[in-house]
Amino acid sequence: MRKVEVRLASDSYSINIGSALLMSSGRQLKEMGFSDKLVIVTNPIVRQLYGEALKENLSGEGFRAIILSVPDGEEQKSLGVAGRLYAELASFYVERTTPILALGGGVIGDLAGFVAATYLRGVPLIHIPTTLLAQVDSSIGGKVAVNLGQVKNKIGAFYQPRLVISDINTLKTLPAKEFLNGLAEIIKYAMACDRQLFTLIEDNLDRVKWLDDGLLEEVVFRCARIKAGIVEKDERDLGIRAILNYGHTIGHAIESASDFAVKHGEAIAVGMLIEAKISQELDILEKSDLIRLKDIISGAGLPTKVPGLKPEEILPVIKHDKKILRGRTRFVLPRAIGDSFITDEVSPSLAEQVLAGWNEET
Repeated sequence: MRKVEVRLASDSYSINIGSALLMSSGRQLKEMGFSDKLVIVTNPIVRQLYGEALKENLSGEGFRAIILSVPDGEEQKSLGVAGRLYAELASFYVERTTPILALGGGVIGDLAGFVAATYLRGVPLIHIPTTLLAQVDSSIGGKVAVNLGQVKNKIGAFYQPRLVISDINTLKTLPAKEFLNGLAEIIKYAMACDRQLFTLIEDNLDRVKWLDDGLLEEVVFRCARIKAGIVEKDERDLGIRAILNYGHTIGHAIESASDFAVKHGEAIAVGMLIEAKISQELDILEKSDLIRLKDIISGAGLPTKVPGLKPEEILPVIKHDKKILRGRTRFVLPRAIGDSFITDEVSPSLAEQVLAGWNEET
């Protein structure tokens, strides 16, 4: 097992990464001082794969556990679904010391985390991410949220987990599209922050896609370490943490404009390329680095364009982006592979120009 420590002024926690960790969850929680009852929030698919076995493991360690299931899909991240979960927590007589275990991907993590942050003004949150996207990104850093209409993560809070348990073995049951969602985020980390990680993925792309245990553990560990380091410097996302939004200004807008028909990883892949192209148009990024980015994205099996992409549908959504400051949209642009910066000096006309020609150009 490999461990990453997230050291904060308060609410520090560990990220445990390795194979076959899921069935040691009960022991890990007991070692942290938890006892009595707890709540597992998951979706029906993950419940069948891992939820019942996890509940049995927890029962063997003396816990009384219930499982609350939420249907799969981004649309479940809503205040209405959160309200239903509040009612079920009340029926189970959840106390302020009762942990909520978020077992699943990013949707479950965001939703269960939001509920944990707000029920009884906060109950302990344990992330047990079962998707690559959640293991490398959404389970780390304390962002929890629900959507408001078609705008992602509009209502939320910063609420750190007490522990993250990332079992690499759970990635082997992921549908291919869900694995690609996480691979897009890994490429994001590499392009924005870590040239060596980019080269590692570039040179071993087939091994990553073949779910090589050792390589996956190394990649998840590196991404978790990158994010932990940035969160330690900027827990509340007021400065440097925005670097982790590379590809997301355009990507989130694509997701929302498509009514979430475009998956998160697919949208972020295209978002990274468009934002890299903006950087090239500004004479910052070398064309050779843009080509390498495009090659690794296409080699991973991710899209490089979205059919039917229309600037007039994308640009209005960007205006709702959480990264807007004093009315100006902030972009994360790469200077080179592994080196990026935050700017609010991308003109709307340049963004529209790149968007307008994107599908034809690629």
